[in-house]
Amino acid sequence: MGAEGKMEMQKVPEAGYKIIGLWISGLQRRLTFDNLLFPVKLVNSLGKSAGIIRRFRPHAVVGVGGYASGPLLRVASRKGIPAVIQEQNSYAGLTNKLLAKKVQKICVAYPSMEQFFPANKIAFTGNPVRKDIVDLEGKKEAALKHFGFSEAPVLMILGGSLGARTLNDSMVLGLEKLKAEGIQVIWQCGKFYHAEMKQKLEASGDAKGILLFEFLKEMDLAYAAADVVISRAGALSVSELCIAAKPTIFVPSPNVAEDHQTKNAKALVDNDAAILVKDVEARERLIDEAIALIHDQEKQERLSEKIKALAKPNAAEEIVDEILKLIA
Repeated sequence: MGAEGKMEMQKVPEAGYKIIGLWISGLQRRLTFDNLLFPVKLVNSLGKSAGIIRRFRPHAVVGVGGYASGPLLRVASRKGIPAVIQEQNSYAGLTNKLLAKKVQKICVAYPSMEQFFPANKIAFTGNPVRKDIVDLEGKKEAALKHFGFSEAPVLMILGGSLGARTLNDSMVLGLEKLKAEGIQVIWQCGKFYHAEMKQKLEASGDAKGILLFEFLKEMDLAYAAADVVISRAGALSVSELCIAAKPTIFVPSPNVAEDHQTKNAKALVDNDAAILVKDVEARERLIDEAIALIHDQEKQERLSEKIKALAKPNAAEEIVDEILKLIA
């Protein structure tokens, strides 16, 4: 189940699974028409969730903190169905905090989450990630060949499926510096910005070794090829980069609830496992930071070692184990 109009309503069917949408959204921190509609949406979603549970008759229900989790897990708990929360971020979202007292188990991706949840319900499992990036050993040569790269350093920029304006602008501003340094680039700019960035890359002249992508399908090869990564700090991106053990510069998005991306990034930075550049400073600093890191092999190795120590490669299996304990 998902929230109507949200990304999951597209991505889940693309992966071959059925999804049912709830008419639900979060509360804004100001008086809006959507806020006035919230009680109506909530009642509608609770009723729809009750009908789905009645027809599907699940043995357990899992929520990952999205808007749809609230009504579904609330109904499940009332009916005595075991419920599990999977909190993906280092700063718990409002939905999960409200549900914490109602569920039997809370799977978290970061340590020290007792500040948000009852300690006796917490299981430190990590976030599930795609299996193909768990083991990148021995893929470097094949990855360079796949992208048509030489042995020169490779920088990867990850802007997410929709892209990130700040990261793309920083790349455009830094193109000449990257070319001058002979740095090869995997630039994932996002669907929304692809046409604009393609035009700007072509206008910059010779762009050999700078590859622009709307979306990356072969993520295992992209991670294997990259020496340094620039990324937003969404929960799943952070978890993937821990498992890939890549020296990373995080640029947290400022446009997210409760600034949770900054908190995700700081959880790594505080362990000397990553570098953080603020969004507002990125256009001036980001590419210079990336070039400096590419030329500092010792720092790369230190960051790689530290970020790998935070990885939870068996997260999916551990979450399933927690669910099975509840229904056994």
